[in-house]
Amino acid sequence: MFALLKRAWNRRGLNDESYAWMFDSYDGDEVVVFDTETTGLNTKKDEILSIGAVKVKGDRILTSESFELFLKPSREISSESIKIHHIRPCDLEGAIPPLEGAKKFLDFIGNRPLVGYYLEFDMAMMNRLIKSWLGCELPHRQIEISGLYFDRKIALIPQGNIDLRFDTILRDLNIPRMGQHNALNDAIMTAMVYIKLQHT
Repeated sequence: MFALLKRAWNRRGLNDESYAWMFDSYDGDEVVVFDTETTGLNTKKDEILSIGAVKVKGDRILTSESFELFLKPSREISSESIKIHHIRPCDLEGAIPPLEGAKKFLDFIGNRPLVGYYLEFDMAMMNRLIKSWLGCELPHRQIEISGLYFDRKIALIPQGNIDLRFDTILRDLNIPRMGQHNALNDAIMTAMVYIKLQHT
């Protein structure tokens, strides 16, 4: 009941009816796995530097339909920040304005469910960007990878201490870690985890 009220309240905030389709129920068989790289972990102050996303249809990761873009930050990124996300100023030379990036992201995801690892953070970062423009937050169904993994492990080890670190999940599911750490590679690895968890 609360979820329905929250969704209705969110819908009332939408200030551009051309995006009303976001609130339509999705009846397809695809999800979108996405990840962001940001200037820091403060969802109220930090900014998105890049977004990576990929569609999953059944057991297939549609890498030919992947999505990756860089967003222009409002200020110069610090050396401390670069050590975390490995995005250098030269990587942002072709970056686009955040609002343009948000529009492209919405066009890509449609109203498909969204999947991620600690998705709450990525959603908070995207919602801050989108709400300032559309007046509402993303209403998409969310699927949290660490939650799926926890449910799988706790059934095998009741009252156990479940390690939810991403590298641990990859090792446990025998999924290779891809090379360079970036938003798209992280999204693809998360997609592999998602598929594997559907069949275990």
